[in-house]
Amino acid sequence: MTPWDLWKKSFDVWEDATARYVEKWTKSPVVLGPTGLALDVAMRAKSAWDDALAGLWGGLGLPTKRDQERTLFLIQRLESRLLDLEERLEDTLDDARDPSPHRPRD
Repeated sequence: MTPWDLWKKSFDVWEDATARYVEKWTKSPVVLGPTGLALDVAMRAKSAWDDALAGLWGGLGLPTKRDQERTLFLIQRLESRLLDLEERLEDTLDDARDPSPHRPRD
């Protein structure tokens, strides 16, 4: 048996035992309760920070993240409508160039 094989086997045993212990420990109410509370506090603090920052940006007359997202959404809608109009115009021009009766129409 090579030293690598021996080390690998001992590592696998250690990893398995550690994984079982950590999994049991992280599912414990002793850990989950305070961790959930800390996460809740952190998310509330982030929300308050985001609101304060948006108010600051808005107070300076600069667009907030929400404003930028709304503008991007409207630009995407306009681009989609423009592409649809271009397709309809192209179809209309094709129909005007070739008004053959066997050509399928929409």
